[in-house]
Amino acid sequence: MKLLSWIGLAAAGLVLVACNKPAQEAKPAPAAAVAAVEKAGPVAWNAATGRFELNGKPLRTAKLWTFDGSTEGFTGVKSQVTPAPGEGLAVTIADPSLRSPKGLAVPGGQYSMVIVRITRLAAGEAWDGALYYTTPAHQESIDFLGKTTGGAKPGLNETVTLVYDMSRQATGGGDWLGSVIDQLRFDIEDKPGGKFVIHQVAIAENPDAAPPPEPAPEAKPEVVAPAAPAAAKPAPKKP
Repeated sequence: MKLLSWIGLAAAGLVLVACNKPAQEAKPAPAAAVAAVEKAGPVAWNAATGRFELNGKPLRTAKLWTFDGSTEGFTGVKSQVTPAPGEGLAVTIADPSLRSPKGLAVPGGQYSMVIVRITRLAAGEAWDGALYYTTPAHQESIDFLGKTTGGAKPGLNETVTLVYDMSRQATGGGDWLGSVIDQLRFDIEDKPGGKFVIHQVAIAENPDAAPPPEPAPEAKPEVVAPAAPAAAKPAPKKP
């Protein structure tokens, strides 16, 4: 009987302790990631084939970067650039410039379309979106750049496919078409704070490209006809 009484007292004590213990605050469930909405356009990524398509037809590419667990040589000046597992290239903006590797050796006359598929993950300011490039003849310059002809700046949690038709580049005339492209530079935003994932970048053939400019006709030296000899004056008659 004493043993049963002791067990009963112990159980009652445990109940009192449990009653006096302050209730733990319920932890909020982690916020679910917001799925990005993809904006449709003429150029789209086909995940099944691993290729970009223009109006449903696959594009031939000279370069295609998918960032599968690697930055694939892309660098930012001060921006944080890291692989995004299963997603592409994660970029936290501190400086606008994102550069490709050098030594691309892409013939611009054949491959005149640059494609960037990008998702915005955090709001930012001062969207730029300019595309610069270098060749053996010149470095990056405002005199040689492209602006998008398809897509637009991505909104928050929005995926867009930016298309640069370098046969109609914003400045530089037909320089891209007549050059071998060595490196790309993509300026994302001019102020820090924005966060993005770049899923794929490609340099592709463009079936709708403007024709390359015709070379100027070669100047031919002007042929000057020799001057006719002066007529001989008749000899004066003798008286």
